[in-house]
Amino acid sequence: MIGIVAVSHSARLGEAALELALQMVPRGGVRVEVAAGAGVDADGEPILGTDAVAVATAIDALAEDCDGVLVLMDLGSAVLSAELALELRASDVPVRLAPAPFVEGLLAAVVSAAAGGALDLVAEEASAALGAKTGQLDAADPGSSPGAPAPTSTASPADYAAEADALVRTVRVRNPQGIHARPAALIAEAAAGVDVRLRRLPDGPEASAASLTRLLVLGARQGDELELSARGPEALAVLDRLSGLFDDGFGEGTEQVVAAAPTSASEAEASAAAKPAESSPRSVPISSGTVLQGRGVSPGRVAAPVVHLAPALPEPDADAVVAVPDRDAEVSAIEWAAVAVADQLRSRTAQATGETRAILDASRLLASDPELVSEATALVRAKGRTAARAVWETAAGHERGLAALGGRMAERVADIRDVRDRIIAEILQVDMPGVPERDEPFVLVATDLAPADTAALDGGRCVALVTEQGGPTSHTAIIARSLGLPAVVGVTGAVGIPDGAVLLVDGDRGTVQVDPAESEVADARAAATVVAFDGRGRLADGRRLPLLANVGGAADARAGATAQAEGIGLFRTEFCFLGRSDAPTVAEQIEAYRGVLAAFPGRKVVVRTLDAGSDKPLPFANAEQEENPALGVRGLRIARRNPGLLDDQLRALAAAAEQESADVEVMAPMVATVDEAAEFAARCRGAGLERVGIMIETPSAALLAAELFEVVDFVSLGTNDLAQYTMAADRLLSDLGDLNDPWQPAVLRLIGIVGAAGRAAGKHVGVCGEAGGDPTLAPVLVGLGATSLSMTPRSLGRVAAALDAVTEDDCVRAAEAARNAATAAEAHEAVREILAGSAGR
Repeated sequence: MIGIVAVSHSARLGEAALELALQMVPRGGVRVEVAAGAGVDADGEPILGTDAVAVATAIDALAEDCDGVLVLMDLGSAVLSAELALELRASDVPVRLAPAPFVEGLLAAVVSAAAGGALDLVAEEASAALGAKTGQLDAADPGSSPGAPAPTSTASPADYAAEADALVRTVRVRNPQGIHARPAALIAEAAAGVDVRLRRLPDGPEASAASLTRLLVLGARQGDELELSARGPEALAVLDRLSGLFDDGFGEGTEQVVAAAPTSASEAEASAAAKPAESSPRSVPISSGTVLQGRGVSPGRVAAPVVHLAPALPEPDADAVVAVPDRDAEVSAIEWAAVAVADQLRSRTAQATGETRAILDASRLLASDPELVSEATALVRAKGRTAARAVWETAAGHERGLAALGGRMAERVADIRDVRDRIIAEILQVDMPGVPERDEPFVLVATDLAPADTAALDGGRCVALVTEQGGPTSHTAIIARSLGLPAVVGVTGAVGIPDGAVLLVDGDRGTVQVDPAESEVADARAAATVVAFDGRGRLADGRRLPLLANVGGAADARAGATAQAEGIGLFRTEFCFLGRSDAPTVAEQIEAYRGVLAAFPGRKVVVRTLDAGSDKPLPFANAEQEENPALGVRGLRIARRNPGLLDDQLRALAAAAEQESADVEVMAPMVATVDEAAEFAARCRGAGLERVGIMIETPSAALLAAELFEVVDFVSLGTNDLAQYTMAADRLLSDLGDLNDPWQPAVLRLIGIVGAAGRAAGKHVGVCGEAGGDPTLAPVLVGLGATSLSMTPRSLGRVAAALDAVTEDDCVRAAEAARNAATAAEAHEAVREILAGSAGR
């Protein structure tokens, strides 16, 4: 086994990149240590930087179980710490330092190591990751200049198909995003141990299934056909597995399959010539008032102006010649642009600390380099180059000089390019490529985001993400959740939203509203304000009301603990099942669950068993097609078809609970009958789990609450689904958003039935749906009988403050007013009046 050490200046970046990488392989399939940051300052704030001792310790920790260790570093200066670590380490395990792009290199290295690659191969895959990314960008933009050469196979496509023992099959790429990192990792995993090659038809490149970077270089997009060839005794089984992955769309869906690529170069040219010059999706504008539906992958509700991801700067025209009388103006443009960029970097340097400050200051000095400016202006005066072209050519000369020096000096090439792009962007008065820099909060809209782009948002002014592509396990989703940014992906038409429009992004409902009403903007901005929580929920009269966190994994759990949540009211276990072609093993699940439980020692953690189906289908759990998946086999109902899946999860949860000290309770989703609840409780207790509950998400369960309390210990209200099923309104349809509202009196009356049953039985009634994080609705829920509320950690302080201002009598009066209202609007207004009167006492 090969171990990997990820050296990062930022602990948050290192952990987010690692979480993304580990999503690509089976849990436990590879050993990775993160050596990130340089400790904390006097105020407990993390210090950006690297620590050679920490790197050496990480290498030694891996040495006991690994045959070799690969070290990847995020910034050039981290090389110093890595090199010093080689002198400080106590072990003698072989170590390679990889000159690879941090995020992409870590992805490639993890996949290669998990597949059993040797140290040199893992290092080669990591180093080749940048070539794969460049190859993808070149494929996406045929007019761009060629990037770094991508690794290719030298074998003939026919070599394997022609052999007697080779099996060949043709598949079509069906998922909207094509073969990106996650599908590539699934392909490598499915083909492990078998010689499998893929070729893009009719005459595209070929790749080994074992190589993540070579798979990415294929450039296979939705609608493309690929030829798979495999040799050996397991060839047929492997081809069946791979065909299943392609047919399923790698768990990402198969909607909107486009026509296959042109079959010849001439056809491709004819197709391109037939298109209008401006064929970007942005040519279809989105008007004010439109509500776009996507998939919410990171919770939260915020409003801010939209900013689009800036496109890559094209290479300036080399043939343009500036007339002699106009050359002074071009020279002036260069000089002023260099000054402006230096000033921008100086301002940002003053606000930065630690290593970031040093990096920005180095860039500022490059922008102020008199030689760069003088050489560029000389090109303008002597050859008539445009200002932008002159800066481009001058920078290219500096790049070649640094690259020729090799070593750490060659690492400065990236800095030269960054300054080059900044100056050219200033000359042309366009945004910098990639994530824009703004002084005011904004919502970033893009077709999709690269891992490095998403990670670069840490500490910026971006408050939410909206992308046209992506799914719940995409890198955008994973890093957005780790950074606490609300995110909605898969939003068709998003890039057509005009710049400057205000977007209301709801990461819980998966909606994006263009130019909403001022009142909605005000509510969202108030909700986005972080209010400190002291870790103790209570009413004004002293009654305790535990406030818990909703989490989806270990990173979420740590964030909840940092926010002082009193426990976890909803642990969504789907995170370790998503994006896989087969179910995780019991051992993999134990490891994943322990990471969550460890964050809350001695405190309550309520675990929801697998809630797959409907909008979260899994290939090994759900049928490929259902007439009405929202009313189909989802949640607990999966155990009807696959009881072993539930039993394995219960065994893993019991084992994880035994190994950690959290107070674990388990509940099942999508329960409709007393028989279902009783059978689930028996299976849990048979696995060694004593505290058993169910989710109240169907009207049937709410109406049977009294009988259900006879067989379970607690219930938790999932208000999102309860509203959907009560109002018969698919919660993924934005047109029905007004019906999918927990303020609907019918929904509140059902909650009241459950609360009354809980009081009569003397048992716990939690609320873990979206309604639990609404500060105005929280007192109503308490008045209806809720004994705890669970929410995204950022909502804890606001809900605590709202509850601290009301008594139990106020809550009961608010609940009665809301329940007796005729409409959602009337219920909301009645509660506002009661709470306003309470605040005025």
